[in-house]
Amino acid sequence: MRDERAIPAVCPTALSGKLRGHMGAPTFDLQSHSTRSDGVCEPTEVVRRAAEAGVELLALSDHDTVDGVAEALEAGVAHGIRVVPATELSSIDGEREDMHILGYLVEHDDPVFLDALEEFRADREARAVRMMDALRELGYELDTAPIDARRAAGAPVGRPHIARAAFDHPDNASRIAQEGFANFSDLLVAYLIEGAPAFRRRTTPTIAEAIDVIHAAGGVAIWAHPYWDLDTDADVRDSIGRYAEMGIDGVEAFYVTHDEHQTRFAYEECTRRGLLTTGSADFHGPEHPQFSAFRAFETHGLIPNMGPIA
Repeated sequence: MRDERAIPAVCPTALSGKLRGHMGAPTFDLQSHSTRSDGVCEPTEVVRRAAEAGVELLALSDHDTVDGVAEALEAGVAHGIRVVPATELSSIDGEREDMHILGYLVEHDDPVFLDALEEFRADREARAVRMMDALRELGYELDTAPIDARRAAGAPVGRPHIARAAFDHPDNASRIAQEGFANFSDLLVAYLIEGAPAFRRRTTPTIAEAIDVIHAAGGVAIWAHPYWDLDTDADVRDSIGRYAEMGIDGVEAFYVTHDEHQTRFAYEECTRRGLLTTGSADFHGPEHPQFSAFRAFETHGLIPNMGPIA
């Protein structure tokens, strides 16, 4: 399970990755992240790269914020690409924390919506503090200067930033070598994922709350990357059914890490229930080990049903 992807420190300019077409829809990629959350490119750079990759319909979906949406919309006009206002809400489903609900077509300047996002970020920030305290209790020193800078800029702090703060502190070097961590992502997995010693839970929003907040802002609620969070078809089927009862509008059936069976299973479950089906390569930056290239996902000949998003 995860809420943020491990990210590199800089955003180079080279575009890479195999690009694939998609049948029966605009050329789309409906999840991407900028420096407003855990991506490495500015919103305008995300849009430019998407346009260069042939994307016609793009969503900038930073975690728990819409701060980059206005900038992305302007860049979309400049580059001839349609940008969908969006966000990705890290949500709680029972014992599962960090289940992600994408909100598309939200009124990104609605004061009530912005207040709700601020509440979610405050809970996220409180969790970040608890996790940093836990790492210190476990004997790690933290280089918090980059985190302090993000806070001063109003940017969210996620687990990759906390893991990097520990990994980069020189006083931890010998311990990091002893524990065999090659990079900060290794430290994140060892200490900051669910069940690890420094992991701490969020308290809000639940899946139902996330869906309701998105709908209240005029948006469409989509469950992101089901097989990233869950392992079995049975769990995915159960979750789709439960989320549909809560009012979910669809599922991100097409995703960069989904294999053909997973894609078809999620698609068929959605089709049977009359739910939308979207997809993305979940762009975080051009040097990310998994989420580096737009359109790097397959539809396997299936026709997406993106409803009002398209």
